[in-house]
Amino acid sequence: MEIGFLGLGIMGKAMSINLLRHGFKVTVWNRTLSKCDELVKHGASVGETPAAVVKKCKYTIAMLSDPPAALSVVFDKDGVLEQANGKGYIDMSTVDADTSSKISEAIKAKGGYFLEAPVSGSKKPAEDGQLVILAAGDKALYEEALPAFDVLGKKSFFLGEVGNGAKMKLVVNMIMGSMMNAFSEGLTLAGRSGLSPETLLEVLDLAAISNAMFRLKGPTMLQNNYSPAFPLKHQQKDMRLALALGDDNAVSMPVAAAANEAFKKARSLGLGDLDFSAVHETLKALDHSS
Repeated sequence: MEIGFLGLGIMGKAMSINLLRHGFKVTVWNRTLSKCDELVKHGASVGETPAAVVKKCKYTIAMLSDPPAALSVVFDKDGVLEQANGKGYIDMSTVDADTSSKISEAIKAKGGYFLEAPVSGSKKPAEDGQLVILAAGDKALYEEALPAFDVLGKKSFFLGEVGNGAKMKLVVNMIMGSMMNAFSEGLTLAGRSGLSPETLLEVLDLAAISNAMFRLKGPTMLQNNYSPAFPLKHQQKDMRLALALGDDNAVSMPVAAAANEAFKKARSLGLGDLDFSAVHETLKALDHSS
């Protein structure tokens, strides 16, 4: 199976390499084409434009940064739409349901097939093929894509009509962002109260709220190591989109709203390109200003 892949950021790069490692032929494109060079070393081909990739491949996956990027790749000159007839397009970016619906309608109007399939997981799960795939849209395309999904993820869900995958991903990331803020406050409170944050990590790992995120992120946060597995600016984007989804459904979300403000504060401090756990630094900034 030959697969096109659009977008070689932290996630797209890891996912493309994983497909190549498992014997898939992959043709890649990135807005900055020089980012394709490393993939070529792993055996990938390069398409000069999104349209060129879609023309060559029966199925094309996109993993892009935000809704404007996802729309641009489809609708701009030399975009996906120009070659969509008869082709399968799978957008694994985290976007809102309206963006997915616009892309789906345009692809189907051109005679193509569309599946949204955002993923839960960051850099390490992407490298290890341990993502959770939240797909919705064309059921036949989902079934055809399962061999690739089985390489990329540990579990795939088909959630029905387009928009449901986007909504599920936003709910997941809203919970994750809210948890990260509470975790950061807890680490800071423990330290400022004269307790050992390292001991707090041990206690949490043995408690009912033990989870992989605390286990993975806690030690690096205490070392002030925020090498980006999931950039903070993308987490804040997802919080914003989740809050908009809450508005649409009249759901009060005060915890998520407060978490979003913390991520915005972190971005204002220039931390947007660091890992989302760098929201911890906003508490230090507050401490320094007192």
